[in-house]
Amino acid sequence: MTNLTQEQKQLIEKIGIYHEQQGFPPVVGRIMGLLYVSDRPHLSFEEIIDTLNISKSATSNALNLLLQMRLIEYTTFSGDRKRYFSALLEKWHQEVVDKMGSILAFSSLLRKANELRGDSNPGMNEKVLERIEFMEFLSREVPLLLEKWRKERKK
Repeated sequence: MTNLTQEQKQLIEKIGIYHEQQGFPPVVGRIMGLLYVSDRPHLSFEEIIDTLNISKSATSNALNLLLQMRLIEYTTFSGDRKRYFSALLEKWHQEVVDKMGSILAFSSLLRKANELRGDSNPGMNEKVLERIEFMEFLSREVPLLLEKWRKERKK
């Protein structure tokens, strides 16, 4: 079991709540919180269960979801059959770009909804079009901002 301070436990819960607000199951957010807060680079399945006091089933489901979403990774060590999990931090740039792709795809769906609605509700069409335009703007600008940030960071 990983020993956590009260402050670390509170932060895990806050990170969990944040992830819940993003549509994730509660256990997913708590596991992400633990992986971010832990002073150890990798935690075993059993350590996650014991530290967070959650069931094997809930832990397994949450870890599988996080692995599928490429938010965590696991490693094994020679002579040890256990898998050790850690937050996947190296590819956050790609996560940002992927989210922009998702936003662009949704804007395309909204554009189609406006087309199908026709001129029957011009007020709604205008509000939806404004959202579409902003989403398309974001999808163009965020990759440029990411590249600018990378260049400035190298200085």
